[in-house]
This record gives sequence, structure tokens and C-alpha cells, in this order.
Amino acid sequence: MKKIKVLIVDDSAFMRKIITDMLNLDDEIQVVGTAKNGKEAMEKIVKLTPDVVTLDVEMPIMNGIDTLQLIMNENPIPVIMISSITKEGAEATLKALSYGAVDFITKPSSLFKMNTEDIAINVTEKIKIAAKINSANNNWSKIVQPVDRKKMKPDSKLEGNIHKIVAIGTSTGGPRALQEIIPYVAADIPASFLIVQHMPKGFTKSLAERLNSLSQINVKEAENDEIIKPGYAYIAPGNFHMKLIQSGHLTHKIKLTTEDAVSGHRPSVDMMMNSLADLGLHNLIGVILTGMGADGAEGMKKIKEQNGYTIAQDENTCIVYGMPKIAVGLNCIDAILPINEIAARIMKVVGV
Repeated sequence: MKKIKVLIVDDSAFMRKIITDMLNLDDEIQVVGTAKNGKEAMEKIVKLTPDVVTLDVEMPIMNGIDTLQLIMNENPIPVIMISSITKEGAEATLKALSYGAVDFITKPSSLFKMNTEDIAINVTEKIKIAAKINSANNNWSKIVQPVDRKKMKPDSKLEGNIHKIVAIGTSTGGPRALQEIIPYVAADIPASFLIVQHMPKGFTKSLAERLNSLSQINVKEAENDEIIKPGYAYIAPGNFHMKLIQSGHLTHKIKLTTEDAVSGHRPSVDMMMNSLADLGLHNLIGVILTGMGADGAEGMKKIKEQNGYTIAQDENTCIVYGMPKIAVGLNCIDAILPINEIAARIMKVVGV
């Protein structure tokens, strides 16, 4: 069996050794080389032709972001970023994902905890997923850049009487997919957006801030007990489930919980979507985007059973056609669309 060839790029010799030893324990993976900076990485990519590159965000001579952009321009191959759990690390990681990185791995607070079984399983699984992706064929329509857009204040008459609620679920490839949808939503849309993106704590806040800088609607990390408003998108915080509950006759508010993970995920797409369907709401739009696994498929089915409208991202534009594929298999999807057509369809269904 042909092994997955991996190049490890990190300025820390300690990290290079830990990741090398970890990956070489897996029979399906072979570390073919290491590099200590981006310049050296570019040389070794040509020489070693790896299937996947792990790339540290912070390095001397040429940092991870600059290296990633060169890789995507000159020799597109799947890249997984290695990031610190800091605000700066999260912001850089989100930028890397928008430039074409497939996924990311977070360093634990102590590097000596890097060599644990849980982290090893996580790293090897992500590398195996990445190896199946052809980055050269990952034809995103464009890279959206932050602009100074004036946020329109939503019509106060609509608050508490929302025309539509749009529930979006995604995982691997999600930050880039969301960047192809949320910035293209009109500021005065009479709808609220609830978003679950599988991500660790801290990274969801950076994701919300980045999307907010790109978008006309207001994007924020969700807070417990806040009443949802039209023209707002709420992203579930990492490590918290997000539900919607009734709050008064016409209003609804967000409830964040630390209940057990669902199918290994907290936040869970199914948990969020099921809470909407369980309220008996008939003004729902469910959207399932790129990601590994089945989270969200049952939730999409429940939304459809409430006469909601359901959209799945198509296989050609998914980084991983897992979550949408399972939902499509349940025969509960109204429209299967490429990522760059989803925002327009949402607005059409809402009536903008």
C-alpha cells in the first residue's frame, strides 16, 4: 500500500521530532522530510513531492502565511497549519484557512503534552483526510478581502418577529465556505443566522471577527441568553452547544450549554438544528456545508419535516463531501448548490 508522504515544517527541532515520531507510528503515513522555515520548505517540496505538508504559523525567515501563499501559487498541495492557542495564533490560522489551508492543529499549552494519544489520533486523522484532497482542483471563486463596509442597522420593527432563521452547519473547510456566503448577504435581510462550525474555544471568536470585517450583516460569537435579531449572524463558541429557546410570544433567545458532545462534537450542528425544529418553527432554512462525518444530517431532516427549506453544498466545491453527502442521502435536501450560489439562494428564499 502506498503511504501518505508528509513534510513537516516547524522552526522547533523539538516539535519536528515529536510530530515525526507520532506520524511514523501509523502504517499509512511516512514522514519524508522536515524543514525549519518556509524557504527550506519550498525547496524540499520540489525535491520530495509530499502528499501533505504540516506548516507552523510562526517561523523566522519566511512565516507560515507567506509560505502557504507560495505553495498555493506555485505547487498546490494540501496543507495543515500548526497553530498556538492564542488570539494572534487564531487570527493567523483563520487567515491561512482563507488562503487555502485544508485544516489546522492546535499546539497544547505545554509542548510536552503534544505527544498524547488523543492528539496523535487527531493529527493522523486530519492528515489522512487532507491526503484525499486535490488542492489544485480546489477552485474557489475568489478570496474575499476585508473592506470598510457600513453596517446598516436592522429594521427595529422586525426585532422579535423574524421572517426567517437560517441555520448553517459546517466542519473541515467551513471557515472558507462561510467566507463565500456571509459577506454576500444583504445588510437589511429580515433573517437571523445561527452558525455551528466545529472549532476549538478561542478560534470561533476570531472567525466571527473576521467574517464581521468582511460582511454587511453583523457577525458575532454567540452569548448565552441573548435575543436573536435580524441582520445578525451568531457563531456557536467553541466547546459550547448552541440552542434556540422561546423567550416571550414572538422572541427567541440563544442558550449555550456544556452538555455531552454529540457524535464527538461540541458545538454540534444537530443539537442546534434540532432545537429549532423542536420549537415547531416554520420559518427555517437549513444549510449544510463541507465537513467530515454526519453531524447535521438529522438536523437538516428535522428542519425539512417542519416545512423548512434545505440547502447542501455540492461535492465539487466541498473540501470534504461528508456532512452534505449524508444529508443528501436522507432525501431531505431541496437544493444542492456550489458554494458561490448559496448566498443568492438564501436571499431568494427569504424574499430579499
